[in-house]
Amino acid sequence: MSRKVICSKMGEELDGLDFAPFPGELGQKIYESVSKEAWKQWLAQQTILINEYRLSSLDKKAQIFLKEEMQKFLFSGEEVAMPKEFNAI
Repeated sequence: MSRKVICSKMGEELDGLDFAPFPGELGQKIYESVSKEAWKQWLAQQTILINEYRLSSLDKKAQIFLKEEMQKFLFSGEEVAMPKEFNAI
């Protein structure tokens, strides 16, 4: 049986992640309150940001940017900083 969480992104009870996506307090928070579906949506969003902004996972500024955008996307309901090409869609 799947573990259920009240998803902070979707606002309903859904299947939770099988494990924390990364170590630390934020990883635990995601594990406890983000659904598999919301995490899947974030990963797709993150891929767009990485590709369009040509981010390197080794760049500390890129890591900070993605972490901030992830928190906006998953917890605050704020819009994620999308490249201008995507805003016209």
